[in-house]
Amino acid sequence: MLTRLLNESHTMSFESLPSRVAEHAAVAGFGDVLIYLGDLQRDVLRLLTGKGLDAAEEAPEGRAEISVEGTVAGRAYQYGQVVAGADAGDGTHAWWIPLLDGTERLGVLYMTSAEEGEDVMPDMLTLASLVAILVVGSRDTSDSHARLTRKQPMNVAAEMQWTLMPPRSYADGRVIIGAVMEPAYEVSGDAYDYATAANVVHLSIFDAMGHDTSAGLTANLAVGACRNHRRQGTALDDLGDAIERVLLEQFGRSRYVTGILADLDTSTGLLTWVNRGHHPPIVIRDGRWTTLLHCPPAHPMGTDLGLPTTMCREQLQPGDRIVLYTDGITEARTPRGEEFGLARFTDFLVRHHSDGLSVPETLRRLTRAHLRHHHERLQDDATILLCEWLGPRTESTGTIASMAGVPVPRPNG
Repeated sequence: MLTRLLNESHTMSFESLPSRVAEHAAVAGFGDVLIYLGDLQRDVLRLLTGKGLDAAEEAPEGRAEISVEGTVAGRAYQYGQVVAGADAGDGTHAWWIPLLDGTERLGVLYMTSAEEGEDVMPDMLTLASLVAILVVGSRDTSDSHARLTRKQPMNVAAEMQWTLMPPRSYADGRVIIGAVMEPAYEVSGDAYDYATAANVVHLSIFDAMGHDTSAGLTANLAVGACRNHRRQGTALDDLGDAIERVLLEQFGRSRYVTGILADLDTSTGLLTWVNRGHHPPIVIRDGRWTTLLHCPPAHPMGTDLGLPTTMCREQLQPGDRIVLYTDGITEARTPRGEEFGLARFTDFLVRHHSDGLSVPETLRRLTRAHLRHHHERLQDDATILLCEWLGPRTESTGTIASMAGVPVPRPNG
């Protein structure tokens, strides 16, 4: 099954995935194989038919779109667990398996089997992993994927931002990273970035002035300049000035960006950062309390005010979560003038950390709560970048997978 599917994958289109996966899965005794992909805001799971949105085939429960909240499929998606579905009544068993690219949640795979779960669990998880790889390998060149995972039209600025951003979830033996951006279809001036190099994990967040296409261009340029100079070896204390030079060359003093630029040494837990006119980072420790990491701010990048850059340092403890965010999270107001606020924001993160939820699921629920508070309409971009440092030693694969919401296969029997 896997060999034949993999051999075909090199020239397989996105639209042909459902039929090819189902055909090869049948060889291994799996039936009724269906691929569901999550929408951009992670609210629903949509059936991939290969025939467009208007040609949805018969699906379990009679739906081509399944809510993430309150459903069996949604539970598999939220918690990264294989969940048993309703048996067909003919002796076959049904399963929902998470589809993951690393730790990025793509959707779920539905399938049936005549064998018990313990007997086929490794095969189901391996097939799901290969299907996820095939989805990721074809989505960047597929307009069909974009249409399937969007519930409404997207503006040009948001189109640029989502194309630029790294995946919203990442994990290895050192860190777990998660990110969200709202309003997903209209975000413009916010951006985030992260990358690894040896023992160092770079984290950055940007908030460009305005809420229009020009703001999106400014944020795109800031991220591009940050990556370009970082990859040439520019030191962290000089990185903000290097970004500013690029912005000034392009826009003069007419556009600017605030931001936090940070490096985390994963071998020691030392966090080093500079503040360019932005809100201070937050540390969540022991899942119980939070603190703001204050650092004398330099001027926003692009204003050319000549303020000195201060490098600040904080020694982290294993399990600490670093939170970078933009003012759309804490300062945006409802029509009645009520802010979501820093206290509500940090309390939500602490409570859900204590509940043992993975970083991606914590951020998904926070986004839902934030949007409900603002009656589903945000007036400013709201972005969060969260990084959990696991400690100086690499944890076991099973431990990391569990913390990141990744299913771990159980041995037969």
